Amino acid sequence: MKITTLGSWGGYPFQNQGTTSYLLTGHDGFQLLMDCGSRALNELEKIINPLDLDAVLISHYHPDHVADLGVLRHYRQLYPKYLCEAKVLPIYAHDEDKEEFAKLSLPDVSVGVAYDVHGSQSIGPFDIAFIKTVHPVICYAFRIVERKTGQVLVFTADTGYFEDMTTFAQDADLFLADVYLYEGNENHFAHLTSKEAGLMAQAAGVKKLVLTHMPPVPPQGIDPKRHLEILKEETQKYAGQIPVELAFPQLSWDLGSLE
Repeated sequence: MKITTLGSWGGYPFQNQGTTSYLLTGHDGFQLLMDCGSRALNELEKIINPLDLDAVLISHYHPDHVADLGVLRHYRQLYPKYLCEAKVLPIYAHDEDKEEFAKLSLPDVSVGVAYDVHGSQSIGPFDIAFIKTVHPVICYAFRIVERKTGQVLVFTADTGYFEDMTTFAQDADLFLADVYLYEGNENHFAHLTSKEAGLMAQAAGVKKLVLTHMPPVPPQGIDPKRHLEILKEETQKYAGQIPVELAFPQLSWDLGSLE
């Protein structure tokens, strides 16, 4: 399994970089888009033809995670059919917000599919488990296992700290964690701090920790020229020997060859 960053800012796009979105490529070439924040379509075009997407997986309906869903569907709807006719795109999401879930379906373009939050959802070569996170709106984290390789990716989506996330992430090859806050802001109602993410990664015994949903602009008192390095350093302090990296557009990791 390979994961490629399309966007990793939290809240809003900043300086030509977008918000949360990742492309997962299976060993068989299956292309799964995980969240679809702002600028996702532009970054996706640098890697694949958006018509070649096989499915989309959405954690929740906040705009910084779904901002480009509309234009992605317009792309597939309006692209000249004499050049290429796109298949109907399945968009997997929770249906606990009926109004937002209904928007996912567009005749002959896309269909909303409610994932099984109490069991396992198979999407292409992946088996996916879910856990509800600590967030102002209903949001689910994903534990994605590639059946053939056994490789495991855990994506926290947006969440404050809760103990069950550590168990959920146990022994993951790559732990993709929402780290919007600096140390000292623990037990937030919506997002993790650098300290919490590092401690969870350490307790879960993951192979690699990658920070996403990062703050575009630091709070007062944090050096704006080094704020992301500071975020990484804080996280590394609590992650111990587990490698910590920052997600930026077009950075990718092959879970089969992590160091």
